[in-house]
Parts: sequence; structure tokens; C-alpha cells
Amino acid sequence: MAILQTKNLSKVYNPDTVPVHALRDVSITIDKGEFTSIVGPSGSGKTTLLNMLGGLDKPTSGSVWVNGEEITSMKESKLIDFRLHNIGFVFQHYNLIPVFTAHENVSFIMLLQNRSKKEIRERADDLLEQVGLGDRKNARPVQMSGGQQQRVAVARALASEPKFILADEPTANLDSTSAMNLLDIMNKMNREQNVTFVFSTHDQRVIDRARRVITMVDGAIHKDEYRDVEETAEN
Repeated sequence: MAILQTKNLSKVYNPDTVPVHALRDVSITIDKGEFTSIVGPSGSGKTTLLNMLGGLDKPTSGSVWVNGEEITSMKESKLIDFRLHNIGFVFQHYNLIPVFTAHENVSFIMLLQNRSKKEIRERADDLLEQVGLGDRKNARPVQMSGGQQQRVAVARALASEPKFILADEPTANLDSTSAMNLLDIMNKMNREQNVTFVFSTHDQRVIDRARRVITMVDGAIHKDEYRDVEETAEN
């Protein structure tokens, strides 16, 4: 079942001065349950594409569809609300609220969704347990390692029960052990709960786990391949 589609997506920056073609006629379909990596050299367009998929930037032409609904023509106020309920984000630099505890960071998006206090508390507790941080729920970001902060970010992204998770270089600032632990957690969620993940990455460790790899060159899709990847045993 397709939950994410782009149709003839193009993006040109500085069109009136020195045009930069960040995306060139990109059409892709992402199905529920995919574990997909978008890869390519710097300047290939992968981060621009991820931003378009999340409604964080507007294309010059073409369209993006989420769960059958076109988001490129949405008014900003509606798009903000749509993202809140449908799209989860994991960023390279964690983007946690520094004065909030881990539990409060995970809870915040559910507060915006006007969920009940009981539901928020129980879901935040459950998600922090899933990412191995049940005993760190009262810690603030400054009291956690980079790997722990990124696991909080994954829990936060899942809190809203989105249609899919977009992860932009999620392992870039992590050491090898933390990166592999994070990938184990996301891979387990994907396989056991059918959570859809789409990564933009340079990291070969992420690419090796992906069951679909979309390679971009100069703003266009150069290769799109599906692979049989055996489940990696957790260390």
C-alpha cells in the first residue's frame, strides 16, 4: 500500500540569477513498511528530496502525496497540522528541547495533539522502554550521550503515530556502537511493528540495513534497487 508518492518533482533554487537544479523530475512511491535509504554524494539532492517528502519545502513543480492526500498545495496552517499527525522526523542534530526531560520531549508532540494526560504518560513510558531508556526518562539532554539523545528523538518521532518516519543522517554524529544500537532499534520497530522508515544518509551502516536503496546523482534518480537483507542479530 503506497503511503508516500512524488510525481515529477523538481526544485530549482535561485531561478532568476544562477539556477541550481536540486531535483529533476523525481517520481517515487514508498509503500507501508519499507526501510529505505536515499543515498548519493553531497549536492545530489537527497536532503532536498527528504524535505519535500516531509512538507518542509515546496517544489518548483510536481507534487507530493501522503496517504493519498496531496500536500504540495496545502496552505501552511493546514500543512503544519497535517505534519503533526502524519509525519515523524529524526534529525542529525537531535533537536531535543534542552530544558525538557526525555519523557517531556517525547510527550510534547502528543500534548499538541490534545491527547489525554493518561495516554500521553503511558505512551511516552512505553516508547522510552522500547528504545532502552526507561530508566533515563527524567534525564535532560545535557545529561545524556549523543546516542541516547538520538534514541529519544526516535521515540519522539513515533509518539504521534505517524504514517512514516523521515530520518536525515540520523547516525552522522554517533560513534559506531551508538549507531549500531540505534539501527538495531529502528530495524526491530520496522520488522515487528511495520513502522516505515525513509533515510537520507552517507552512512554505509544504514545503507547495509536498507531493503531498498535509491541512489541520486545531480538531482535525479540514478538507481532504485530492492534487496533481500537478512535480519541482523542484535549484539
